[in-house]
Parts: sequence; C-alpha cells; structure tokens
Amino acid sequence: MTISIEEQIEELRAELSNAVDPAERCQIIAELYLAQAELNLAVAELSGTVDTEPPF
Repeated sequence: MTISIEEQIEELRAELSNAVDPAERCQIIAELYLAQAELNLAVAELSGTVDTEPPF
C-alpha cells in the first residue's frame, strides 16, 4: 500500500513542477497533501503508533 502512495506522491510532484495554471496547481497541491497524509497514516499504522480501531 505505501509503495503505491509513494509513487502517487512522486507523480503529483512531477505534475506540480509542470503545471502553470494556478487553479491546476492548487488542485495538485491539495491532492499532494492528501496523499502525504495517507502515507503518514499508513506508516503510523504499520509502526503501531496509532490505533485506527473505534474506541467501543
């Protein structure tokens, strides 16, 4: 799972470096932040530093 997220992040970075339209750049940045958050969550789940189970 994390490998595909990392690949997605790299692709978004490449797209961002080539984007000239401000609206497109904003959309790519938002997608990049979301992908980075997903990666951080996946890493935290794998390392056991966060519990994603509901408290009940």
